[in-house]
Amino acid sequence: RVLEYMATIRERLPEGVTPTLGPDATGIGWVYSYALVDRTGQHDLSQLRSLQDYTLRFALESVPGVAQVAAVGGFERQYQVNVDPEKLRSYGLSVDEIGAAIARSNRAVGGRVMEQSGREYFVRGRGYLGSLDDIGNVAIRAGPSGEPLRVRDVAEVRTGGEIRRGLAELDGKGETVGAIVVARHGENARAVIERVEARLEELKKSLPPGVEIVETYDRKSLIDRAIQTLKGALLEEGVVVSVVILVFLLHLRSALLPIVSLPLAVVTAFIPMYFLGVPSTIMSLGGIAIAIGATVDAEIVMIEACHKKLEHAPPDLAPKERAKLLAEAAKEVTPAIFFSLLIVAASFIPVFGLTGQAGRLFRPLAFTKTFVMLSAALLSITLAPALRDLLLRGKVKSEAEHPVSRTIIKLYEPFVYVALRRPLTTLAIGVFAIASAVPLYLRLGSEFMPPLNEGDLLYMPTTLPGISIEEAKRQLERQDAVLASFPEVKRVFGKIGRAETQTDPAPLSMAETVVQLHPQAEWPKVHQHRWYSGWAPAPIRRALGTLWPEERPETWDELVTKLNASMQLPGWTNAWTMPIKARIDMLTTGVRTPVGVKVFGSDLGAIEAAGEKLESVLKGVSGARSVLYERSLGGTYVDVVPRREVLARYDLRVDDVMGAIEAAVGGEPVTVTVEGRQRYTVNVRYKEDFRSSPERLRQVLIALPSKAQARSLPLGELADVSVSHGPPMLRNEAGLLVGYVYVDVDPNRDIGGFVADAKRAVATSDLALGQGMYLKWTGQYELLEHMRERMQVLVPLALGIVLLLLYLQFKNLTEVAIVMLSIPFALVGSVWALYLLDYRLSTAVGVGVIALVGLAAQTGVVMIVYIDHAFEKRLREGRIRNLEDIIHAHSEGTVQRVRPKLMTVSTMIIGLLPLLWATGSGADVMKRIAAPMVGGLVSRAFLTLELIPVVYTYWRYSQLKKAQRTGRPLDEVCGFEAAR
Repeated sequence: RVLEYMATIRERLPEGVTPTLGPDATGIGWVYSYALVDRTGQHDLSQLRSLQDYTLRFALESVPGVAQVAAVGGFERQYQVNVDPEKLRSYGLSVDEIGAAIARSNRAVGGRVMEQSGREYFVRGRGYLGSLDDIGNVAIRAGPSGEPLRVRDVAEVRTGGEIRRGLAELDGKGETVGAIVVARHGENARAVIERVEARLEELKKSLPPGVEIVETYDRKSLIDRAIQTLKGALLEEGVVVSVVILVFLLHLRSALLPIVSLPLAVVTAFIPMYFLGVPSTIMSLGGIAIAIGATVDAEIVMIEACHKKLEHAPPDLAPKERAKLLAEAAKEVTPAIFFSLLIVAASFIPVFGLTGQAGRLFRPLAFTKTFVMLSAALLSITLAPALRDLLLRGKVKSEAEHPVSRTIIKLYEPFVYVALRRPLTTLAIGVFAIASAVPLYLRLGSEFMPPLNEGDLLYMPTTLPGISIEEAKRQLERQDAVLASFPEVKRVFGKIGRAETQTDPAPLSMAETVVQLHPQAEWPKVHQHRWYSGWAPAPIRRALGTLWPEERPETWDELVTKLNASMQLPGWTNAWTMPIKARIDMLTTGVRTPVGVKVFGSDLGAIEAAGEKLESVLKGVSGARSVLYERSLGGTYVDVVPRREVLARYDLRVDDVMGAIEAAVGGEPVTVTVEGRQRYTVNVRYKEDFRSSPERLRQVLIALPSKAQARSLPLGELADVSVSHGPPMLRNEAGLLVGYVYVDVDPNRDIGGFVADAKRAVATSDLALGQGMYLKWTGQYELLEHMRERMQVLVPLALGIVLLLLYLQFKNLTEVAIVMLSIPFALVGSVWALYLLDYRLSTAVGVGVIALVGLAAQTGVVMIVYIDHAFEKRLREGRIRNLEDIIHAHSEGTVQRVRPKLMTVSTMIIGLLPLLWATGSGADVMKRIAAPMVGGLVSRAFLTLELIPVVYTYWRYSQLKKAQRTGRPLDEVCGFEAAR
């Protein structure tokens, strides 16, 4: 409704004044764009623009889900009445009289109805102007001899283009007309694009011969690629998890339990997604991907417990006895499973608490992950017991008979033996592992979001203000021609200045060029020197090339670097990003580059000086690919200042002079013609020769009151006409004027580290800020800081809830502390994985770490439960008398239950590996979520299998000594009430 209202008031505003909703609010909904191409050369830009405005726009805006179709480029057709001021002088006329005559001659009325001979007739007065002849024949007044004085007698009437503040270009071949399709908020972008494409296919049949519609941006391809990437990863995860389960159990019926429940849990999760409106996106599918490993953990632990109960049971065991054993197994592990699932869910509280861009991106992931786990929990108490009763039949091999289990136990037992008898050495290894991660962590760097490869580029160069529309056209065509010459580039659609929408305030000094790329597999290969390249003959080189190829695919960063090097054009500062990313950045922070600096103040000159100084300082910071201060001054103006004492002498007012300037120089649309569905404005102003320079403006005639001796005087006698400089655009934020410094950062440099260096450079420079002035660092850095501030509250909250759940499970703070030991050791692997993969700390990495914390605590709970069962069993039998007895008990609980622990770790790690090797759109974000989880799961496995048994053993030993010292029963000291 706001957009519709702004569209109605736009025509009433003075020339050059445009209402906006902020920095390009159309951006998020920009889902599709196209250009019109005339293959015959028979249609000019105004004809193509009319086709766009009155045929394509009307048709597409009726498509469900489309909010707006904004034209880009071309000329909006207009009837132009160019008045000759000399003829006006000779006839004693003014421009206002010409405009009034045309306006009075363009009208239609309704005369209601009349009846005759039983019929009803509608009376219409049809006085609309419809052609150049109609306008030229408009009578102004009668002449002395009775002949009418017509518009054509004092003016040239022609069709032309309305003044424009933007244009479009295609592939460096010249101007074109295009349009941007904006989807309504909350609509399914893919469905909207499909409907738009279907409508365009219908409209192609009605286009003039030789005119084609060429797609220049299509978000549907990105959506399809991203979903395909995640679908492939999900399929691979399901397969490898099933294989791992089958190998570890060697019991097909048992393996069917998680294999059946896993897809059911995923499918069931789509039900709450549907009702809560969570769309199927990269992030929501990613939540399913990272939940798969954790989802099967509970079922694996349950199956393993059932196997332990059934492995010594006779084959002809009665159904009631079998059911009793299965119930006992469930009773042993159900509390641990329940609390471990709660812990995993609680660990994701920080993700639910994210706001802004991070929240919109990652909350769907948290929702779907939770939905999958809730579905799995629901199935575990409904379908799973029935499946266990049905499938857990036949011969169940004991771990002693199981070849995989025997091998694992044989390899693992010596490590446990040494660890429990050399505790200080084992703990020293753990401390060394933590210490090794500290320097790596300090070198990781930080960024708000990893790059999401959209498959297309957005090139946004900026020049100094004051460029004319014709020079902008020449520069844009030159830029697009260079970009289109690269073999990786499929199509180049350049826009400079504004699109015809109330929400795009872009000046002529800023270009936005969408660079569509071919699939990466079709890019040229990059030659790399191998150890054999210089000396090996051709046959040997071909053979060695199968192992060490001399060519590799070109990377995204290499392409951008190559394009940037070719676009070092004088007077232009480059910025490279991607279409969706740029729009989100501009909406959230107001800047289109990764880093920006806002200079706040009340004096425009001081802001200008500070901005220019910042520009020079930041150019010297390592990693700054380009730096530009968007000038607050530099616009050129022709100022007309009335001389009030002269105006008073002729009984004139300032409004008389201002009206003449607006009508004679700027041109005023006096009326609108109606030609079928089309509407064209009629503009009246002086001929171009009489308004093309300040000297000519001084000759503009100002009508005097009728009582004056002269009918008119030149403007130069009534006002001062001079050239001055001023701001091309004013920005106001937080009650102050503000200037923007845009910084494009090299992708090899982390945002957090760059801003830290930049702040030091600014602090040591001679930048002087006046009273009331201050700097604000923005862009991705601002979002990163907001996310850090929020995490400082949410992470401790989540850890507090996890601690509470652990205490409810164990009723002992020491056991809670032992479980929490798993977190720092899990983070060791995360840091190493991020360092080796050259990933920076980001929101995506943080989500992966949060997921890892829950999984680490979950497996720690299960490990302690297994050890407790073995210890309690020996305690009941009276076989806990010294340290050696405790070691034997804990060895049994550790070694004999190694299979379920390795199964859970393996399924989670192997389940996440497909995300690490995934390629394509969306993979970059998912890799950064999976990397800390995989690395952390590996290091956490060492803790779970080695360190926890050691710490737990010597804690139990301290309880044994306390019992011996105080004379209290050991079971009372240990808290085993059931053992009494």
